Amino acid sequence: MKSLRRIRAVAAKEARQLVRDRLTLGMVVGIPVLQILLFGYAINMDVRHLRAGVADEANTALSRQLVEDMQAGQVVRFVLQTHGPDGLMEALRRGEITIGLYIPADFERRLADDARPAAQLLADGSDPTILNVAIQLLKMPSPLIVAPARNSGQLFELRNFYNPERRSAVQIVPALIGVILTMTMVLFTAVAIVRERERGNLELLITTPVRTTELMLGKLMPYILIGLIQVTIVLLVGHFLFRVPMRGHLGDVYVAALAFIAASLTLGLLISTLAKSQFQAMQLTLFVFLPSILLSGFMFPFDGMPPLAQQIAEVLPLTHFVRLIRGIVLRGASIGELLPEVWALVTFFAVAITLAVLRFRKRLD
Repeated sequence: MKSLRRIRAVAAKEARQLVRDRLTLGMVVGIPVLQILLFGYAINMDVRHLRAGVADEANTALSRQLVEDMQAGQVVRFVLQTHGPDGLMEALRRGEITIGLYIPADFERRLADDARPAAQLLADGSDPTILNVAIQLLKMPSPLIVAPARNSGQLFELRNFYNPERRSAVQIVPALIGVILTMTMVLFTAVAIVRERERGNLELLITTPVRTTELMLGKLMPYILIGLIQVTIVLLVGHFLFRVPMRGHLGDVYVAALAFIAASLTLGLLISTLAKSQFQAMQLTLFVFLPSILLSGFMFPFDGMPPLAQQIAEVLPLTHFVRLIRGIVLRGASIGELLPEVWALVTFFAVAITLAVLRFRKRLD
């Protein structure tokens, strides 16, 4: 009985501590709710509304009807109209679209000829999910049957770009750089300020002439080198072990990595100004890590997510880095063609470092 009372007393003490620790109590409820919302609402395995482009050189009633039929199926949404297949390939390379529809000038003659496809689908094969959607579009029923022979023919010819062997490693490995950097950079810096406070070093730093901004930037510098080393390791392993191609310039990869590392580190610093202990810093990092993995396009196609989930994902640095690294490594795009993603990371860095400095000064007061 005495043993039972002692166990009950310890359990009561632990329960009171949990109630007082609002962050831990929030995690108990928050993590299940977050995962349910992400997997139940944001993650959609039935991919729809993929960004598509069209080059209609026929410009006839039948060609326009084909575009309308495809859009009516809600699998693709046409966001770009260009001239010729070269325009579609440029848009694919820049990541503006994931599916391209090319309708040649002799489209109506091709419809009546069962020996050749009437139109052409161009797909970003670096994402196997996108490629599978394109394959399904090949079987799309259409009222554009103007000759009995077309009943047995194929309406589209499919051209698979960037991953002809259809290997999942080609899609996963480059984006894995961002996942690893998110996990390490955010966590390392999230505990940086808290660790100084717990060890009593923060008071010593405050008495020195070091300014708050200088302290923050000084905290980041060593981790930038660590992040670049991690990028190099993943690139080497991916190239030699998984045969992941490098179609873009290596210098562009490191420029994109530097922008992402800076954004991730400042996010970690901001978390460190909110947390009261290293354990709380790790908990807050988990809240950032889960949405980043699931909403960034690393695992699931970005276009298939609901609009609200896409808006949340646009705030996360990993979303922009996944577009950058896949664009450069797999599609051969230059950093200049992906500048909107770079500016998004630079803006995130500026906002996060400003908030971290303001939060740090407030805590000192």
